[in-house]
Amino acid sequence: MDKLLEELKRRHQQAAANAFPPTTAVSDFAGNLVSWLFPEHTGQVMTEAELAPYAGVLEAALQQLLLPMQPQLPDTAAALAGRFMAQVPGIYDDLTRDATAIYQGDPAATCLYEVIRAYPGFYAIAFYRIAHALQQLRVPLLPRMITELAHARTGIDIHPAAVIAPYFCIDHGTGIVIGETCVIGPHVKLYQGVTLGALSIDKSMARSKRHPTIEEHVVIYAGATILGGDTTIGHHSVIGGNVWLIKSVAPFSRIYYKADGSMNVVEVV
Repeated sequence: MDKLLEELKRRHQQAAANAFPPTTAVSDFAGNLVSWLFPEHTGQVMTEAELAPYAGVLEAALQQLLLPMQPQLPDTAAALAGRFMAQVPGIYDDLTRDATAIYQGDPAATCLYEVIRAYPGFYAIAFYRIAHALQQLRVPLLPRMITELAHARTGIDIHPAAVIAPYFCIDHGTGIVIGETCVIGPHVKLYQGVTLGALSIDKSMARSKRHPTIEEHVVIYAGATILGGDTTIGHHSVIGGNVWLIKSVAPFSRIYYKADGSMNVVEVV
């Protein structure tokens, strides 16, 4: 027990030296931001008089999250919080386009309110877009904490450094994995269980592009796995369910398994 206590003392001292905000506070900030932008998200509606001042409340909350991390930040907590809030109009525009893509892409969706309030895909994308903006500001760990909150709730794992264009549609979504260096163009639709991952590589290649590029207007059906940094899925392609890909395909391709499961067929229209 003495040995364990000594080890725990070391770990707690190390944690104190690398302070990060509580997970609950991070969750509150991300959730409150989404609810401010989209009151449908929680049904908590603000009065007109409350809307503008709440931007300052959110900025102050983010500054408080960043303050314990100040030695690890590229600028002051106040400056980074201000820069983040300057990006919020763009985040709102992208999320509005994402919600529209989900609504248009799912015949079961009855209205945008339903998508924003109830769809796990929208929830995961919203938290990703917040996290990605912080990632672009070179804030450590906090972006990953935010996307992991969405991962825990939805089963959708999006790395905050991935680059995802608007009009992004996630249908169902459970089990989707989008890796760190993945690049996704506009009007892409993913179904449940899709993995956009890396081939097994050495840790020394961590800074290289390891995940695929998905060009615009691509649909990837359930259970498909696409791996590798050199793999590009050409625009307007359709990748069938359970397909395994480690090489690029041309635009307008159709890739799927035949009914007997013996082979995959590529059709370029």
